[in-house]
Amino acid sequence: MVTTNLSEQKDFELLTAWLSDYLGVIDCGTTGTKLPFSFVYNGKKSDSLLQNILVDVKVTDCENKKRITFSFPIPDSTILLTCVLVKYTDYPIVEWTLYFKNTGTTDSALISDIMPINAGFGVRETDPVPEFVLHHHTGSPCSQDDYRPHRTLLTNRQSKRITTCGGRSVNSDSPYFNIEYANRGVIFALGWAGQWATNFFATNPRNLNITGGQELTNFKLLPGEEVRTPMVVLQFWNDDRIRAHNVWRRWMLEHNMPKDHGNPLKSMTEGYSGRQFEEMDKADTASQIYFIDRYLEEGIDIDYWWMDAGWYPIKKDWHDTGTWEVDKTRFPNGLREITDYAHSKKLKSIVWFEPERVAPDTWLSNIHPEWLLSSTDGKWKLLNLGNTDAREWWINQADKVINEQGIDLYRTDFNMEPLKYWRENDAPDRQGITEIKYVEGLYSYLDELQHRHPGMLIDICASGGRRNDVETLRRGVPLWRTDYITKPQAHQQCTYSISFWIPYHGTGGFAKDSDYLMRSIISCPSMNYIYDMRDKTLNYNDIRKWHALHKRIAKYYLGDYYPLTQYTNDNDSWLAWQFDRPDLGEGVVQSFIRENTPVNAMKFSLRGLTPNLKYEIVNIDTNETLNMTGEELTHYGITLAPTVKPSAMIFIYKIVKS
Repeated sequence: MVTTNLSEQKDFELLTAWLSDYLGVIDCGTTGTKLPFSFVYNGKKSDSLLQNILVDVKVTDCENKKRITFSFPIPDSTILLTCVLVKYTDYPIVEWTLYFKNTGTTDSALISDIMPINAGFGVRETDPVPEFVLHHHTGSPCSQDDYRPHRTLLTNRQSKRITTCGGRSVNSDSPYFNIEYANRGVIFALGWAGQWATNFFATNPRNLNITGGQELTNFKLLPGEEVRTPMVVLQFWNDDRIRAHNVWRRWMLEHNMPKDHGNPLKSMTEGYSGRQFEEMDKADTASQIYFIDRYLEEGIDIDYWWMDAGWYPIKKDWHDTGTWEVDKTRFPNGLREITDYAHSKKLKSIVWFEPERVAPDTWLSNIHPEWLLSSTDGKWKLLNLGNTDAREWWINQADKVINEQGIDLYRTDFNMEPLKYWRENDAPDRQGITEIKYVEGLYSYLDELQHRHPGMLIDICASGGRRNDVETLRRGVPLWRTDYITKPQAHQQCTYSISFWIPYHGTGGFAKDSDYLMRSIISCPSMNYIYDMRDKTLNYNDIRKWHALHKRIAKYYLGDYYPLTQYTNDNDSWLAWQFDRPDLGEGVVQSFIRENTPVNAMKFSLRGLTPNLKYEIVNIDTNETLNMTGEELTHYGITLAPTVKPSAMIFIYKIVKS
């Protein structure tokens, strides 16, 4: 460890120098020390507090990244500020998280307005005035426009404030951003499973300042207490915004999203009977085994059997969470009889949990009300994951159920907004603390479950995709990306939009006689079938065809992504994309032609291909084959001409080996 004066400290200057190399940074924040974060302590701003102080620096080299820990003792206080920064050596990406600790024996003064990012990006005075374009996305509020992309132009003195709402990180807006300017840009993301807020402000024609973090912080720290901030991630890019998103996708898969027992994520399919039995409310052992048999009898070789809410005793309705014991009336031998049966058929199991939302008159609400948070306008209680006893109880209870019932994939859901519960339980001089402790507890419990069950996947759900921030996705995969699954256009638009940021995601649905609808649904790595397998009049030939198609093309969704049209929900338009697997030399092109479009043919130029190699392109419906070079496909493209509307055209291509 090195102790040095900040004004002379060279390792920390690597950060600002690195930012400058990629961005032409004018000022990394508003601080005189050029730190990319800010806060206020005891009424004093951090730019004045952190000038000319001694800083401890610890550098650790890890595989493909360097971890640098900076410790700043705040003058005239017992507060130690630590910045843990990770610089990736194989990607143009840096991330950091701040930690505040009271090392003294008395309460600290107030710490407020914590901005883990407060950084300015722009061009020098000698460069032309740039156009700052902020690319941002809707969250997952269960609408046809879930994850919709937006484009906001910021000129001199203009600003744009973007936040989530209700305390879930992707509840209204998404915490992923791409700032484009002067043929370069920076991707910025916040990792925080709580209430975040950001502001983008064009301070002058050549500079854009970003601030962001937890929306409300104004608290004292108790003796020995330590808290953290949201994680900040920056990725720097030049020339090509879409290529930058593909760098991000590769980084997400390689360094962030969990592995399946040590193996890279692969596409998968699940079967589900929730539509027929009101989730699991009216299900029993026989019904679950019957549905498993029927899927397999029809040649639909699913990978997982999915059991959702309602496997516990039902007192009023399926929302009665808080007891977490298997209903022995409907499942006399537990879920274990079902999971063992699935295992005998070489299937794995997914089981739903929702520990955070606690219903009245359940074991938790009756026996341990001190573990629960209340709100003035909520009938539900919130299991306080910031309470050590409550969290440890839940970890042990979940671990017990997983082991006893033979569960392979843990599905966690969260169907309430926690923000009021957090804020109504904060003291005036502790605003933001309940949320921080809660989010820290959430991460801790998910980490501990993975520690006890190495390689077990966790499905991250919150009324659909309302918690799909980058740090939460380090702990799980979103197998249910949105609760809005009613229309083919919604499925199309969701794949189009979520693919900019999240390479692995899933959905569910069914179609009886619509190839257009089913091709819209299966356009993602993970697919959950929701057929009524009791109905033997269904067209199982079509269902097998759609299942085979998903298995054929799903691997491509884990590659690079190229949108080929603009986003639209209009019914008189085309929506098209390309997924490319350079590691396989293969890819897929999909185009959805909506029923009222007046255009009968469109030409699409492909991307990501090797110019001098030959490619074979196959129309999967007609088996018509084209042979073109990568250069021809890039410059001249391929023409798609549907024979009916609406339709979903799919072309698969691969390198032709000579």
